[in-house]
Amino acid sequence: MHSLKNSHCIVIKIGSALLVDEQTHAVNRQWLVTVIDDVASLLAAGCKVVLVSSGAIALGKIALDITEKSLTLDAKQAAAAVGQIQLLNLYQSLLADVNHKAAQVLLTLNVTEDRQSYINLRNTMLKLLDYGVVPVINENDSVSTAEIRYGDNDRLAARVAQMIGADTLVLLSDIDGLYTADPHKDRDAVLIPEVKLLTPEIMSMGKESHSNYGSGGMATKLAAAQIATKNGCRMLITAGKPQYPISHFMREQRGTWFHAEDTPNNAKKRWLEQHLRSAGFIEVDNGAVNALKQGASLLPIGIKTVNGQFQKGSAVAIVDHNSKKIAMGLSNYTSDQLQKIIGKQSQEIADILQFEGCAEVIHRDNLVLI
Repeated sequence: MHSLKNSHCIVIKIGSALLVDEQTHAVNRQWLVTVIDDVASLLAAGCKVVLVSSGAIALGKIALDITEKSLTLDAKQAAAAVGQIQLLNLYQSLLADVNHKAAQVLLTLNVTEDRQSYINLRNTMLKLLDYGVVPVINENDSVSTAEIRYGDNDRLAARVAQMIGADTLVLLSDIDGLYTADPHKDRDAVLIPEVKLLTPEIMSMGKESHSNYGSGGMATKLAAAQIATKNGCRMLITAGKPQYPISHFMREQRGTWFHAEDTPNNAKKRWLEQHLRSAGFIEVDNGAVNALKQGASLLPIGIKTVNGQFQKGSAVAIVDHNSKKIAMGLSNYTSDQLQKIIGKQSQEIADILQFEGCAEVIHRDNLVLI
């Protein structure tokens, strides 16, 4: 039986449909108090916690007395601007009540598409977690347009889990898991407790949302499962409506677990291999080729030439003397800096560049053989 107790880092997604009561058009504050109590329990057990929370637009609609389901982009952005400050203040206040601090992180899609921004964001997130802070993340709806949107916080939560190497993603939902059919329409629908592989049949089970506040549905949750599980993070869909929903799941064990396909580290390397375009390439000598194949990092002494213009953190290809690509990795130096340390010993880097840099041009943890 799966358990949340052995998780090291959990990302919990809270949707607008849970945060805002559809009937009263008011914030479910007392329910959220119980969620934060659950978060405090996880933190006390030594688990790091990140909250991905929708609700800015929903809270803004309430504040501005907007009742329409469908809004124009500028109306959504205006509602988000009003609602986001209320949302963060709510989390900040409730976390303070249990002696924890909150941090606000607002994201747009282009931030995570740019490698340097991605690295900076990842480092910030990891440092916040080291400090024991609970990051509260939302899409930056007041500036996002259709071209730069994640589109829903299910997938955003999965991207966040991927970014920080979380081992568990929990989607608190208005439904308690994945069913064989839509349980709102089919009485014979059966809950699927475990999904070991996301087959086309499973993916076809996505349905539309039944909420007037939420933007997602089962389809976006299955898309989130694809992102999370392929990057070494297991995912749970469980009922969010009960008081103390995390404790409720631990007690009832009712939900759908999606198995991780790999460990976060190996998933990161697969991501390097399959999804990053090369910003340049580094030609290495035979000694470096052999060393890399044995699991070593790339050192400056093994470099013959550097081609292309790229920044620190860029994805670069590593090629042999025949220009055959042998690896992909993330450079610890800019192309201009590398030109100055080609063929040098690692201990010479500080004197040449006039700052204390990394001994490795590309660390083996950030490198994948092709």
